Amino acid sequence: MGRLVYAINTSLDGFIEDVNGNFDWSVPDEELHEFYNDMMRPIGMQLLGRRMYETMAVWETDTSLAQESEVLADFADAWKDSDKVVYSTTLTGPVTTRTRIVPDFEAAEVRAWKAASPADLLVGGPELAAAALHAGVVDEIRLVLAPVSLGAGKPALPTDLRLNLELVEQRRFDSGAIHLAYGVRT
Repeated sequence: MGRLVYAINTSLDGFIEDVNGNFDWSVPDEELHEFYNDMMRPIGMQLLGRRMYETMAVWETDTSLAQESEVLADFADAWKDSDKVVYSTTLTGPVTTRTRIVPDFEAAEVRAWKAASPADLLVGGPELAAAALHAGVVDEIRLVLAPVSLGAGKPALPTDLRLNLELVEQRRFDSGAIHLAYGVRT
């Protein structure tokens, strides 16, 4: 049975982007990108909101990224190797392989995918993650805290939900970023 993991880059004060929608502060160095590669490689399915999908689709649609370095090529391969479910009512079709567009998040469907999957599933994007957290289907939250404080912006976690968590992993990077993984207690 697979677990549903919410993984996101966040500022130290808990925002994924600033008030203008910028996230240029979260560009990973090579060490951090290798960590992301290791995290992505075993993922069997990604659940993505429209904005996260449009941001991440470049890993398949822009082949020049994979030519920049071995680390980036590895991430592009990991992206292409997983199935993707994109939740959107406005997209008319996918621009990447192994991708399907569905209009609504259904917790029962996610539970069925988890039960049938030998690999973990990844949820990307704070709005979709909030829906999954509210539905009680997220098993683990993985935050990479960047050494920056934004003061305001889009929060990484829902502001209207209490979560009881257990620290299961931590790692510090030379850049000053810190990875924290928490199991979601039920």
